[in-house]
Amino acid sequence: MSTRAAILRAAALLLLVVFVTAPQLFAFAFAPLTANNAPAIYNQGSLLALTLSHLRIVFLATLASTVLAVALGIFVTRPAGREFLPLSRSLVNIGQTFPPIAVLAIAVPLVGFGEKPTFIALFLYGLLPIFENTLAGLTEVLPRTLEAARGMGMNARQRLWQVELPLALPVILAGIRLSVIISLGTATIGSTVAAKGLGEVIIAGLQSNNIAFILQGGLVVALLAVLIHDGLGLAERAAARRLGRPMDEIA
Repeated sequence: MSTRAAILRAAALLLLVVFVTAPQLFAFAFAPLTANNAPAIYNQGSLLALTLSHLRIVFLATLASTVLAVALGIFVTRPAGREFLPLSRSLVNIGQTFPPIAVLAIAVPLVGFGEKPTFIALFLYGLLPIFENTLAGLTEVLPRTLEAARGMGMNARQRLWQVELPLALPVILAGIRLSVIISLGTATIGSTVAAKGLGEVIIAGLQSNNIAFILQGGLVVALLAVLIHDGLGLAERAAARRLGRPMDEIA
């Protein structure tokens, strides 16, 4: 990691932290975007609280997606589960087939307003990239590597946990990274069903025709996406270096 890249990451993180904890410091920058004496900084709630709520729902949905997608990926790459691969692909494609707003419309009558329908939408939307990358990572493990592990006396479970999953980890992390970035943006629509998040800031700006609010919500989501994408990318590269694999193999 170059010094310049590290400085840029630190600066972006510092800017994000200062903005969500003390947004009034930036009122001068957003004031020209307002009209009719409208507030320059979102004043209907705490930006810090909304950011933490936004991250919380994204984390929980991604965690649930990861558990199910990786488990399905493992299952369909075992001899007993290979015949279920087409069915599994159809299931994980459901989230990508239906727009998130449609999932919210279906989920609200079933589970009510708030975080639950947003969680369902993000969970379904995040399955596909993690599942496909899990498949790719596990199927790319060389047969001779598995034969060597078998020759060392490892049983099927030991080969999975000590050989296959560690070798597939960089590719799986790439899928998780993509899922998180998708969820960060998609989670903003959760505010339409009363879920706490940065979508509240954007919706408030749209309702009051306040461009400053819209820009604030969008900028925080964008900074979060860049920083998390970058952080998970570092984790992928670290895992790849540990395995001695070039990054272009897992991109």
